[in-house]
Amino acid sequence: MGFKHLAELRDRLRAENEPQKVERAKHPKRKSFPQAKPHSQDPAVEAIRSLQEHFPSAFPINPAPKVPLKQGILKDTEQHLELLGLTSEQLKLGISTWCRGKRYWACMLEGAPRLDLSGQPAGVATATQAMHAKHRAARQRGQDRRHRANAKATPSVSGSEAATDPGYGSTESR
Repeated sequence: MGFKHLAELRDRLRAENEPQKVERAKHPKRKSFPQAKPHSQDPAVEAIRSLQEHFPSAFPINPAPKVPLKQGILKDTEQHLELLGLTSEQLKLGISTWCRGKRYWACMLEGAPRLDLSGQPAGVATATQAMHAKHRAARQRGQDRRHRANAKATPSVSGSEAATDPGYGSTESR
């Protein structure tokens, strides 16, 4: 077979495939619906998500830095339980989770303005509060280091080793 025959074969195959492409175009593909974000089952995460949606200046979304919240912010947010779609327990859990952690403790600097739900200043962080946040952050870093060290030092024991070692997990001294 020469190049001339190959070119004719190629053209014939292209011509045969053209109607198939047109037919495919006639049948539209199924519409794919946008995937909704799967909601977490953690009530604290759900509460924080709702707070961020309704009060974005007081509860900014990461990577924006957190801001010190007004003292008594829980009482203010409890007035909006119906709007937030949360129970009082979920709200308490969400705010306590929000106010715990490195990002929140880092924003608690002496003289930093504390914000209300609308993002307006409602007091300032005192030196005592800033020092407390600094100590909490240092304590958390120490705990993180200890957990990492323990994870490296403790060899993992598989279930088969535990089953074959009669002394594994016993509290008796040897």
